Amino acid sequence: MTDPRHHELGHHDVVVIGAGFGGIGASIKLAEAGIEHVILEKASEVGGTWWANKYPGCRCDVPSHLYSFSFALNPEWSNTYSLQPEIHQYLRKVATDYGVIERVRFDTEVTAARWDDTTKRWLLDTTAGPMSADALISAHGFLSEPAVPHFDGIESFTGQVMHSAQWDPSYDVKGKRVGVIGTGASAVQIVPRIQPEAKQLYVFQRTAAWILPHRGRPIRSWEHAAYRRLPALQRLVRALVYYRNEFLILPALLRSKRLDLIRKMALDHLEAQVPDRELRAKLTPTFAPGCKRLTPTNDYLPAIAAANTELVTEGITGLRGDEIVTADGVARKLDVLILATGFRVTDNTFPARITGRHGRTLREVWDSASMGGYNGTTFAGFPNLFMLAGPNTGIGHTSLVYMIEAQLPYVVGALRHLKERNVVALDVRPDVQASYNEMIQRKLRLSVWNTGGCSSWYLDKLGRNSTIWPDYTFKFAKRLRRFDVESYYQEVAPSVAPAELVYG
Repeated sequence: MTDPRHHELGHHDVVVIGAGFGGIGASIKLAEAGIEHVILEKASEVGGTWWANKYPGCRCDVPSHLYSFSFALNPEWSNTYSLQPEIHQYLRKVATDYGVIERVRFDTEVTAARWDDTTKRWLLDTTAGPMSADALISAHGFLSEPAVPHFDGIESFTGQVMHSAQWDPSYDVKGKRVGVIGTGASAVQIVPRIQPEAKQLYVFQRTAAWILPHRGRPIRSWEHAAYRRLPALQRLVRALVYYRNEFLILPALLRSKRLDLIRKMALDHLEAQVPDRELRAKLTPTFAPGCKRLTPTNDYLPAIAAANTELVTEGITGLRGDEIVTADGVARKLDVLILATGFRVTDNTFPARITGRHGRTLREVWDSASMGGYNGTTFAGFPNLFMLAGPNTGIGHTSLVYMIEAQLPYVVGALRHLKERNVVALDVRPDVQASYNEMIQRKLRLSVWNTGGCSSWYLDKLGRNSTIWPDYTFKFAKRLRRFDVESYYQEVAPSVAPAELVYG
């Protein structure tokens, strides 16, 4: 018997966790397949990271035409690289048009999910009460948990502290002494927006970033009209952007010695925008381009070179009162400290809430043997669990939305198999998963992400690249086009035959 507590919010065929790109896409495809499901979203709105991140200048570094679902192109993008409000508006519209909104339970956070091997169900504890499901799709997103560094004395800091993903829109930086920690994607967008307003801006840099010219431009009215009239034209533009990235950028990233052109472009951009030689030296990375995500911007470097900005490269030792102190003993007074320090990716804590059939959480499994799975989607010992944008589905050259969309036919195929064959549990074979991860690591071995000489969020604490997909993304899509049941152990429902463990 199922624990009666888990009828309080009902039992569902599938529970989807998260209503960002992954959760919205999954709901659309599940509905098309006639699979009953509900989405649990901890926020009060859809959009995931594109709802949560509202810092000044927030935008996507993937071209707009590619950063969307292939089945829901948007002819109204205002720019070739979209700002956060427009991406959220797009996701809201898609969720509304496809009927996803009514399947979302907002303000409902999953605090624990446990596989019950007796009932062959997932038992969930949520902030709205307990519930259960035959299958679980985690679309929680690895860019959902801010990485907040700890500094001695930060608790007694008298100024305001904000992480870029927890921005306080009511705070006005005008005339303030502002400190920004970080030089990644969010920092290069925030700094140019606040530098003209700040009385004094300090940017604390641990590692310089490779800055490339930004090619974004407004999309013209005649282009909008053409896309509305001829959707095939927008699909062609999307395809051209996609294949340019696949065949021009990816080969360079897979072999770090081919990055000379990118290096020259970035260094020319730096020299053109920063006249001071000493400052240029501080802004020149010591690792290969692409080892960390390449950062396109035309206004970050001029903001760093501005008269009211100081680039600080000494390490931070702590805070005291209204001051931040660096390793050289210098104390700088601040009114606000902005943490542009990114997210917990390889050490994300959400997997600690998911407990498999052997009583171990997914976080415990990953901590002992690196973050990994099969096809970035399923995990040995965690039956009927599917993850969107899971391990080694990340990409350094194109759109993660493409990878998420590639996973959906695979997940739907598995769920159809459960339903149509009276299967109660699908569990990927450990040998299949191990072989897959060996292949992934072998392909990553010579890539710039592994050999570029940097320490990045692509690598977990064991030094293994558990984030990047090291090949053409169309190969990933081809691989996941069909659910390969032969790679799984499966248990048949007792009502059909005695429960037995089989595969193939």
